[in-house]
Amino acid sequence: MALRIIEHGSGDYRQMVELRDEILRRPLGLTFSKEELAAEVKDILVAAFEEEQLVACCLLSPQNKDIVRLRQMAVSSEVQGKGVGKALILFAETVSRDHGFIKITMHARATAVGFYEKMGYKISGPEFVEVTLPHYIMEKPLL
Repeated sequence: MALRIIEHGSGDYRQMVELRDEILRRPLGLTFSKEELAAEVKDILVAAFEEEQLVACCLLSPQNKDIVRLRQMAVSSEVQGKGVGKALILFAETVSRDHGFIKITMHARATAVGFYEKMGYKISGPEFVEVTLPHYIMEKPLL
């Protein structure tokens, strides 16, 4: 498995959008708008590959000079439960540190809270609904 930062608008990025659409949006009857995708040019795009096939991804959205928000974490159903998500999170944390961030935050789906807690993230706010599902704000210091 290879972990790397990819470029917005590239072929790898198109694979990323397709995986996120398949795992995160279509099951909810949602799609990405052109505006949402265009705004991602400011994000750090992180992906895991097997051969040249993108199998997991997430976006890192700078919130300010110290905090980055992990968003749109998606792992292909073929590799779920095989450590790919864990490897991707660890890589995303390293990339975040390399960019000078000292804290990572996210809006985690309630169904994923246990996974993130195992990775050292803590819930930092009450449950709320986003894209029709219950979520929690979670965060982790990167120092």
